[in-house]
Amino acid sequence: MGANEHGVCIGNEAVWGREAVCDEEALLGMDLVRLGLERADTAEKAVTVIVDLLEKYGQGGNCSESMVFSYHNSFLIADRHEAWILETIGQYWAAEKVEEGVRNISNQLSITTKIDREHPKMREHAKDKGWWDGQKEFNFAAVYAPLNSWITASSGRYYEGCQLLNKHKGNMTFETMMEILRDKESGINMEGEFQTTGSMVSVLPSDPSLPCIHFFTGTPNPERSVFKPFIFVPNIAQLLETNSPTFGHEDPVKKKPRFQSKPDRRHALYLKHEQAIEIIDSNEERGRKMLEKMKTLEKEMLKEMESVLQNKDLDVNRAVKLFSQCVKNEMKIYESKVGS
Repeated sequence: MGANEHGVCIGNEAVWGREAVCDEEALLGMDLVRLGLERADTAEKAVTVIVDLLEKYGQGGNCSESMVFSYHNSFLIADRHEAWILETIGQYWAAEKVEEGVRNISNQLSITTKIDREHPKMREHAKDKGWWDGQKEFNFAAVYAPLNSWITASSGRYYEGCQLLNKHKGNMTFETMMEILRDKESGINMEGEFQTTGSMVSVLPSDPSLPCIHFFTGTPNPERSVFKPFIFVPNIAQLLETNSPTFGHEDPVKKKPRFQSKPDRRHALYLKHEQAIEIIDSNEERGRKMLEKMKTLEKEMLKEMESVLQNKDLDVNRAVKLFSQCVKNEMKIYESKVGS
């Protein structure tokens, strides 16, 4: 997931379908997110960038250094004025423009009969495969999802996400969205091998005089993380504490065969946060105090950002170091407790 200076935001989820996943090296969903953000200044242009790259290079390959894991991809793409859902199976895809209400994606196809853009041979391919008779109304999820699986059980993350979003429809705030991402019972905040490794909430005002504000944790488990604001301004301070280490030509991901070793890619904030979680889990009193300080820091940042939007009083000089300073303040909380 990510955002760019034009207010375009993209989130990505793994999906599966009737078409086999390509094991050969191609573009990963994460590559497509990065390239869409690099090249598009609107949400719909990002859709075009992604599907053009999909057509030219394909998608596939292993996305993990610790296991063999490949999948197709779905994307939620938004800017100040519109939002799109793009779902792909192999080279075939469908896109839906979100016209009203709320929308989410998870690990399943969700586009049904409202299709606003599509691969030119998507329906023909489905007909040739015998997945669609050419007579019934075309339903992308029903046709391209694995047989008998396109309707999610009531316990699924997609269904739960729909429920939580609709519960707050028309009254969505920074805090509301963050609480949804922190929800463990729904499965949105995941634990275990596929834990939630980072979380993001973006506010994209339709008024161009107001800045887009992006909140990132940069750490796993949003329930025990701090959402920190980032605003695109000129001469932004380098985000050293949240940059993963680089290994140049020695990086095992750049060597063939791939993934023969696994380097430590944890950045400075991630490492400090890991140590803090150990304290939270092992020392109830110290953990409680640490979580209180984390919540206080986050609330202070939320209050400041609300003021920026309500009063149109963005201090650009403050914004230059906004995220990096917040990260430093967060690390001080962890260091004060870790060292005691």
